[in-house]
Amino acid sequence: MRLFSTFLFAAATLGLATPQAQAASGCTSASYYGTPQDGYGYSSGKLITASGERFYPSQLTTAHRTLPFGTKLRVVNQHNGKSVIVRVNDRGPFVSGRGLDLSYGAFSRISNPENGLVRVCYTTV
Repeated sequence: MRLFSTFLFAAATLGLATPQAQAASGCTSASYYGTPQDGYGYSSGKLITASGERFYPSQLTTAHRTLPFGTKLRVVNQHNGKSVIVRVNDRGPFVSGRGLDLSYGAFSRISNPENGLVRVCYTTV
């Protein structure tokens, strides 16, 4: 048990603590990427995310510029109150003014994809 406690202390000191240890929240604009009908390998799992995972548009994932991979976020649509829990597995978005790039599946849970962009608030869970 002492060895495990020492490991946790060292991991936290070196910044290697679990992703959920970093609390984050904010409000931003969110877009989506990778519809099941898109090319670019989205639907086939040929696209590899920054975390090294295959990207599938139906999974509940998101891209964030700085949060550690694996961080789980509750994302709430400010307009209709619908929410979804997503996991950070990619980097982005790379468009000014946007804070999250949701997978198509996650975006579809909180808004009509035809909107393309939605104002959301998020917090770690």
